[in-house]
Amino acid sequence: MQISSDRHEYPAHWEADVVLRDGGTARVRPITVDDAERLVSFYEQVSDESKYYRFFAPYPRLSAKDVHRFTHHDFVDRVGLAATVGGEFIATVRYDRIGPDGAPASSRPSPAGAPAPAVSDEAEVAFLVQDAHQGRGIASALLEHIAAVARERGIRRFAAEVLPANSKMIKVFTDAGYTQKRSFEDGVVRLELDLEPTDRSLAVQQAREQRAEARSVRRLLTPGSVAVIGVGRRPGGVGRSLLDNIRDGGFTGRLYAVNKAFPPEQKELDGPDGSDGGARVPAHRSVRDIDGQVDLAVVAVPAEQVPEVVAECGEHGVRGLVVTSAGYAEAGPEGRERQRALVRQARTYGMRIIGPNAFGVINTSPDVRLNASLAPEMPRPGRIGLFAQSGAIGIALLSRLHRRGGGVTGVTGVSTFVSSGNRADVSGNDVMQYWYDDPDTDVALMYLESIGNPRKFTRLARRTAAVKPLVVVQGARHGAGPRGHAVRATRLPHETVSALLRQAGVIRVDTITELVDAGLLLARQPLPAGPRVAIVGNSESLGLLTYEACLAEGLRPHHPLDLTTAASAADFHAALSRALADDTCDAVVVTAIPALGGRAAGSVGDAALAEALRSAAAATPSKPVLVVHVELGGLAEALSAAASTAPQTESSARPRPAPPTGESAAPPRPAPPAGERAPAAGPPPAPVLLPEDAHLIPAYPAAERAVRALAHSVTYAQWRRDAADPGRVPEYEDIDEKGAAGLIHAQLTRGQDLTLGTEETCELLGAYGIHVHRALPAPTPDAAAEAARTLGHPVALKVTAPHLRHRADLGGVRLDLANEEQLRRAYAELTQQLGTPEELRPVVQRMAPRGVDTIVRAVIDSAAGAVLSFGLAGPPSQLLGDMAHRLIPVTDREATSLVRSIRTAPLLFGWRGSTPVDTPALEELLLRVSRLVDDHPEVVAVSLEPVVVATHGVSVLSASVRLAPPPARDDLGPRTLPAY
Repeated sequence: MQISSDRHEYPAHWEADVVLRDGGTARVRPITVDDAERLVSFYEQVSDESKYYRFFAPYPRLSAKDVHRFTHHDFVDRVGLAATVGGEFIATVRYDRIGPDGAPASSRPSPAGAPAPAVSDEAEVAFLVQDAHQGRGIASALLEHIAAVARERGIRRFAAEVLPANSKMIKVFTDAGYTQKRSFEDGVVRLELDLEPTDRSLAVQQAREQRAEARSVRRLLTPGSVAVIGVGRRPGGVGRSLLDNIRDGGFTGRLYAVNKAFPPEQKELDGPDGSDGGARVPAHRSVRDIDGQVDLAVVAVPAEQVPEVVAECGEHGVRGLVVTSAGYAEAGPEGRERQRALVRQARTYGMRIIGPNAFGVINTSPDVRLNASLAPEMPRPGRIGLFAQSGAIGIALLSRLHRRGGGVTGVTGVSTFVSSGNRADVSGNDVMQYWYDDPDTDVALMYLESIGNPRKFTRLARRTAAVKPLVVVQGARHGAGPRGHAVRATRLPHETVSALLRQAGVIRVDTITELVDAGLLLARQPLPAGPRVAIVGNSESLGLLTYEACLAEGLRPHHPLDLTTAASAADFHAALSRALADDTCDAVVVTAIPALGGRAAGSVGDAALAEALRSAAAATPSKPVLVVHVELGGLAEALSAAASTAPQTESSARPRPAPPTGESAAPPRPAPPAGERAPAAGPPPAPVLLPEDAHLIPAYPAAERAVRALAHSVTYAQWRRDAADPGRVPEYEDIDEKGAAGLIHAQLTRGQDLTLGTEETCELLGAYGIHVHRALPAPTPDAAAEAARTLGHPVALKVTAPHLRHRADLGGVRLDLANEEQLRRAYAELTQQLGTPEELRPVVQRMAPRGVDTIVRAVIDSAAGAVLSFGLAGPPSQLLGDMAHRLIPVTDREATSLVRSIRTAPLLFGWRGSTPVDTPALEELLLRVSRLVDDHPEVVAVSLEPVVVATHGVSVLSASVRLAPPPARDDLGPRTLPAY
């Protein structure tokens, strides 16, 4: 066990795994007295030039005094961190607290009787990176971590002296994004960095995070060589199936079969048919026996054998693992600990893991053609990225996107597919980072059974959705997620999390069918400019069903145009062309049924109709077109005769692949009988190319499915337009941020988690311009009368007992009491009907202007972050759950949309002839609450209920505030992987 060498215990919470610029990982941890030999070994592998840059003079070796100094730290004034791979140092960083004169300083208490000197908040920092690992972004990662440690220990500035020739290290400091000063004196560049995070430093950190995590996934999806470990000598079994699927899929790299049970003399594995011919695969007893680099290892051995395999892979320099083995966290506590050990072991060697209990990965790029999964068929290439935490759902998604006929029809291509299993390491967040700038993916579809880090997921989703659609369906919405998943606890209900995802631009759907329906439309068609929908078709009834479905989804449909069942392909072409040319139309739904007398599916008539629709749509490529078909399998195939799913626009940059004319998608192969090998399919034929102006039209078997997909597209398109101008967080001159901070600090000295009293609540809210109507206690009728005289009539008499609070329906409120007589009468009625004054805790409050009663709340959730909520008071929020939510900080545009996004919002805007209320004042109140919580994370909960919104102004009648130490925010700290 590592221990400290001085006055502080070993800070284990500083340990972290980080992803480096090249996609590999390293372990960051404090340096201790046990690291002397590691430090000496590390220093011996550093070049003389790097040593010179570090010490400004030739320094071939460390003295015993140096080693003692660099390994003995107090973890306050002297701190050293090391980046390790395989347990060995690859880089170090340290800081030493210094005083104004540059001499070493201490934060130790002064001796008794001595004056207490001011504690210095500056430290000198220095790095050393092994030459073989320079250029991997290690120094940048270490700077983030040592800065976080320094802030924790009260250090606010770093000073560094660097030789002018050491341009790499100067760049590390200048590119970090911190506020800095730079000077040159005595041949040395002196840099001073303010360690307070800035918008730029956070942006730099997040950009580095995206590049590193994307590259770590790219290494897993684009390997140049793959070893399948656990391959059986005979056909059958998971390992052999994985090997055959990689080989049959046409993998372009080197492939190896590994099994320690292979006879020593066996050098190759038979071809897929078991014969001596065909594609043979080199066979090895261990991955260490492979001559050359192995980029990816696919592990299919029993769980108890995995640690040995991981060690062999790490020692051989394997870059990443796909672990299909089961028996981990999904199997219970023992398996969960086994899973943690697996992740720790893999990260020790700088490897990332997909799995365990994973279904596998697929990359259809012609440069890779990797099917390292249990899917027997390689999907056709396309533009849709798939992520599934469940193998079974992954199979269903691949099957639906692969087949023709039934359900959503047509050939639909996939760019990449990842099934993460227990997602112990690589998660949906990592894959999203990869898809963000992947040129081969236009639409991302995700099936999630849990969200391990909602705060980060929301941040990444917002950025991804700004450039390409992200469609998500979440399983286990109303209960615990799968046992194999590590999930942060959240107090927020699923509906709130869903609302926050929608705010981030995520297209939230409820079923796998909706996921595929929306994905097809978003991949094949442009985004609509608005909700106006034209409906044309040859069935009045089907047109009316489509019309009603549009109304139900909040769209604005035109009345259907019935072409009658006698309509020809030319009639459809003309009608669709007119609809697309109409400036009052944003999208078109074409409904089609078989002509009277019927024609065989796939007949010339179907092909002619498909061509007519396609040619008409191609003439106006800026508007989406959908088809609702009934028993027209041939039409659906004809409409979708292309493997590409990229949205076609006038500026399409390159042609898309499509299967040969008339090719029909084969269903997935059934599993072969035990002991037998299914015939190898071989690589699919080379695709032909479509014309650049080819316009693909998705077809749906039901109006409701087509319209729901269109509604998702309309909502997403509006979000994209709004996201281009998100608004701003207003500044209010009357906000007293420092005064509020002082009050909060004074209150927290009384306790770590407390609800403020009435006076303190009013004072804190008042510092942010939020004024609460004064309420005076009324323990007796005489006290009530005196309170009324103080406040002035008319007044309200309320009970504040917890079981009656905000329950006007129980009669605990009396309003508009114009004089003392009415007040005393009301007091007597309340105490007679509901209980004694001691039980009721009555208060008197001056009457507020009449209006609409609302609720404003804010809460800091440890998983999702700070959330602002709004709704109408009473049954709408309590019974119907009609509340809207936004992440804090809220912009002015978000406050406006928050007020309008509840279902009962019309009550605020003059519903049925009522007088509209002052929604701008309500929006300002929301923004002030948002500022309070954002400025002071110690404010972990605020509740304003009720807030009466009148014709002019708002009145906060009751408020409560809870203070506590803020939850740790890993999004503001250094980059780290989830801890295990």
